Amino acid sequence: MTSYGETDDGKLHYRPMTRRVVISGAGPISALGVGIDDTWDAMCEGRSGLKPLTCFDPGAFPCHVGGEVDPETFKVRNVVPKSYRKAVKVMCRDVELAVGAAVAAIHDAGLKTPGVDNEDGHVIDPDRMGCQIGSGLIAADVQELTDAFVTSLGDDEEVDLGKWGVTGMENLTPLWLLKYLPNMLACHVTIVHDCQGPSNTITCSESSSALSLGESMRVIERGAADACLTGGAESKLNPLSYYRQTCAGRLADSSGLEVNDVVRPFSTEANGTALGEGGGLLVLEAKDNCDARGGRARAELLGYAATQSCDHDGMSATAEDIAAAIQNALHSADLDHESIDAIIPFGCGIPSVDAAEADAVEAVFGERAASIPQVLTVPFTGNCNAGNGAIQVSIACRCLETQSLPARLNTGTIDRNLQVGPAEARDAQLSNILVLSASQGGQNTAVILGKIS
Repeated sequence: MTSYGETDDGKLHYRPMTRRVVISGAGPISALGVGIDDTWDAMCEGRSGLKPLTCFDPGAFPCHVGGEVDPETFKVRNVVPKSYRKAVKVMCRDVELAVGAAVAAIHDAGLKTPGVDNEDGHVIDPDRMGCQIGSGLIAADVQELTDAFVTSLGDDEEVDLGKWGVTGMENLTPLWLLKYLPNMLACHVTIVHDCQGPSNTITCSESSSALSLGESMRVIERGAADACLTGGAESKLNPLSYYRQTCAGRLADSSGLEVNDVVRPFSTEANGTALGEGGGLLVLEAKDNCDARGGRARAELLGYAATQSCDHDGMSATAEDIAAAIQNALHSADLDHESIDAIIPFGCGIPSVDAAEADAVEAVFGERAASIPQVLTVPFTGNCNAGNGAIQVSIACRCLETQSLPARLNTGTIDRNLQVGPAEARDAQLSNILVLSASQGGQNTAVILGKIS
C-alpha cells in the first residue's frame, strides 16, 4: 500500500503507508448514556436503553419504541465553551449529539483542546488534527416548516409554491439552512476544538461512521495528520425521518410486544428494527504520536474495507458484498479468518439484512462461525444510523481493553448456527475483533481492531 506526501524538497513522493493507527479515545452517546463507561456498564448489566417514545407522538407509525438520549443527562450547552453557546441556537439534534460525543472522546483520550480546556490549549498541533464525521440526511423540524407553510396557502387551502417562494420562505429563520446541512456536525466540532487538519463529511446511512473511520485511518497513514476526530451521529427520532423509515419497510411493528422483544437480531420472529438517537466520536491517532504524548491506546486499527451492494428493495444488503468487505479487511490487516476472536455485526433486526450478514459470516468463517462470540448493540441503543458504527467500534475497544464481552440481549427463536442468542457478560481471550455495517444505501464496511501489544 502506498501514498504520497510532501518531503523536505517541497515535492510529492510516493511512500509506504506504514504508520500504525490506534484509537486513543472513545465517546459514544446514546440512550445508554454519555461516554464509554456508562455505555459499557449498561451493556454488561444487560440493561437496554429502549423505551416507549416521548419525543414525539409515534401513534401513526408501527414502531412506538426507540432509544432516546436522556435530556437530563445530556444538554449541549453544558459541553461547549461559554463563548460558543450562542451557536447552540443553530445546532439541530444531530449536531448536538456530535458535539457531545466529541467532548466525551477527547476526555477519554486525555487530550486538551480549546473546547475542553481553554487555558492549556492544544496537546496536538491544530494543523495536525483532522476531523471526519458521518452524518445522516438531516430532517428539518416539523414545527419550523409548518410555521412557514401555513403562510403559503392558496385559496384552495393547499400550499401554493408561488406564495412559498415569495412569502413562505421568509418565515424561516435567516440561519435556518445552517441547522440542517449534514456537514454542520464536522463544522461545529472542528470550530469548537480548533481542528485545522483534513476534514470531511460522509453521508452513507448506517455505514457513515465506519467509512469516516476508514478515511481518518488513511489520512493519518499518509502523514496528513497525527490525529483525527472520527465517527458519526444521527437522530431519526422525528416525524419526517420516521415516516421515511416506515415507507422503506425497515421499522418493526411493536404492537403487543414488550420493549425488549421489539429488536430481535437474527431471530425468526424479527420484523424490523427500532431507531435510536446517538452515535459517537473516536480519537484516532498515529501510535507514535500517542506514545510521544503519553497517551493510552485503547485498540489498534488493523484492517478496513468497504464494498457496495446494489439497492433493489430499500434493504441494500447482499451476503456476497458483505463477505467481500470482510475478506478485504482481513487482507488489509494481513490476517486470516482464524485470527478473529469476536464479531460485532450490525444485527439490526431487519430480516433480510440480518440474513445477508449471517450468510456472509458463515461463508467467510465456515464451521468456525458457530464458535465466534458476537456482540449486539442495536437491542441496547436502537439503530442509531449514521452513528451506529461508532458505538460498535467503541464497544470493541472496551472488549479488547478488558478482555471481556458484555451481555447479549435477544429474544425469539434463532435458527442460525451463530452465537447471537441471549448471554451474560463474561471474560474472553480477545486479540482481534471484527466490526460490520450494512447500510440502507448499500455501503458495507468491515473494520478489524486489535489488542494493543
